[in-house]
Amino acid sequence: MNVLALDTATEACSAALAVDGRVLARFEVAGRSHTEKMVPMVQALMAEAGLAFAQLDGYVCGIGPGSFAGVRIGLGFMKGLALAADRPAVGISSLEAMALPALRAGAPRVLAAIDARMNEVYVGGYAADAEGLPVALFDERVGAPAAMPRLSEDEWHGVGTGWGRYEAELRAATGIVPRALNGEALPRAEDALAIGLPRLQRGDGQSLDRLVPRYLRNNVALTLVEQQALRRR
Repeated sequence: MNVLALDTATEACSAALAVDGRVLARFEVAGRSHTEKMVPMVQALMAEAGLAFAQLDGYVCGIGPGSFAGVRIGLGFMKGLALAADRPAVGISSLEAMALPALRAGAPRVLAAIDARMNEVYVGGYAADAEGLPVALFDERVGAPAAMPRLSEDEWHGVGTGWGRYEAELRAATGIVPRALNGEALPRAEDALAIGLPRLQRGDGQSLDRLVPRYLRNNVALTLVEQQALRRR
């Protein structure tokens, strides 16, 4: 299958393409310039593979959690492609994608945490299934680092910018002393592709029109007063 994957949910902008059994990938820390970086990145991958968009068999899209604007940019771009050629798609949690490299390296359990700003983190816990792909150990959630769930098992690895900013708070709340820790990890489209491609091959894709962002927060936007109050905490 020829499958295009994209993740723009965090400050990273990444794209990956599965073609003829190969995976081509691009990754860049884009800050808030996803719109400027994303299209040339995807076009370069397609040109390198010698593919036209009509030759794609499916799509994999990182759906968050992460930046509200970033998630919408990536998902909106993918939905635009579907207008020209409707192909099956799967949405992959950006936390799930971020956990995959550690699981493949042998971590028994991974706690992935993305800095959600406003003194909160997005968190998900994962183990590997028989194919080495992530299986959620509890529902992904967002909240103050100190409010994260207590985790009884002791062999955990930590990944993500949530750990980078709130390591002490996450250790205290969860009881985890990570065996390994990467506080700079960001989700990559090539990892989302590795998770999503088997689902597409099994026929588990759906229309891109049905994919929705995974925000986790009930309120997408806060008032200026609420934002100022959070910054003062």
